[in-house]
Amino acid sequence: MIDLAVVIVTWNNADVIPDALCSLLDDLKTSGLSSRVWLVDSASTDATVEIVRERFAEVKLIACEDNIGFGAGNNLALQALGFNSGAGASELPAAVYLLNPDTVTHPGASRRLFDALMAQAEAGVAGARLTYGDGSFQHSAFRFPDLRQIWTEFFPTPGRLIEGPFNGRYPRARYAAARPFEVDFTLGATMMLKREVIQQTRGFNTDYFLYCEEIDWAWRIKRAGWRIVCVPGARVTHLGGGSTSQARPRSQIDLWKSRLLLYDTYYPRWKRAAARQLIMLGMKRKLRALGAADSELKRAYRAIIELAKS
Repeated sequence: MIDLAVVIVTWNNADVIPDALCSLLDDLKTSGLSSRVWLVDSASTDATVEIVRERFAEVKLIACEDNIGFGAGNNLALQALGFNSGAGASELPAAVYLLNPDTVTHPGASRRLFDALMAQAEAGVAGARLTYGDGSFQHSAFRFPDLRQIWTEFFPTPGRLIEGPFNGRYPRARYAAARPFEVDFTLGATMMLKREVIQQTRGFNTDYFLYCEEIDWAWRIKRAGWRIVCVPGARVTHLGGGSTSQARPRSQIDLWKSRLLLYDTYYPRWKRAAARQLIMLGMKRKLRALGAADSELKRAYRAIIELAKS
C-alpha cells in the first residue's frame, strides 16, 4: 500500500504538463510520502503523450484513443488503482490526489494536504489554496450553487455581492489564515480524497463530461456524512482554462448542459424551473450584446436556450 496516488487527466496540455509534473514530482520527493503518479491522456492531438513518455518515465501513462472527459478519465485511473474492483484496503492508496495539468505545485503542498486530510476522521476531501499564474488571488472553494449564482452570471450585480456569500464565495480572510476551513466543495483542480470516501461514493458521475463533476461528487460526499476542507497552507498555482479555452463556444454548451444536469439532480422542482428561466433570460441578454452579426458563439448561446427549454 502507498500513501498517495496522484491522478492527472490531460487533453492537449503539452505547453503546461512539463511544469506541472516537474513541480509535483519535486514536491513528492521531499514529502516523506510513498507515492505514485498516474496520467490519463484523453486523445490529445499535440505532443502531450510524447512528452510524458520521453521525459517522465516514472509516471504511469494511460493513453486513451478517444476524448472521454475529465470525470471518466479520473475514474479510469481509479479503476487501475484497484477501486471498484473488489480490492481490499491493504491494496489501495490511503488517499488519491486529483490534480489538473495546468498547475504548478509549491513546495510542501502535497504533504500539507495529506496531513490535513488525515488529521480528522470526518474529513473526506481536502483542496489547496490556489493562485493565478501572475500570483493573484483565486477562489479555491465555493458554496453549492444557488439561484443567486445564476443571477450574477448574467445580470448587473454589485461587486461586494459578487465577491461574497451571495455568489457562493468564502471570505478571503479565511484563505489568509493558517487553519483549514470547511467548505461545500473545492475546485477540481486540486482534490485529495481519502480511500474510504472513494470506496463509499464510487467516483465521478460520467454523465458530466467536463464541468460540474466535482460539484456533483462533493454533494454526494457531503450527503454521505464527510467534511470537505480547504487548506490555505497548501499552495498551488492554477493557470486555469488550459483545455477548455481551446474550444470556447463548444465549452459554453458543455458547461450549461452540466449545470442543468446538476440543477435537475439537486434542486426541487420550483427551483429547477426558476433556474431555467434565468438561464434563458441571461442567454438572450448575451445574444443582444453580441449584435447582429452571426457567429459560432451566438449559435452556442441559442443552443443553450434550447437546452434550458427542454
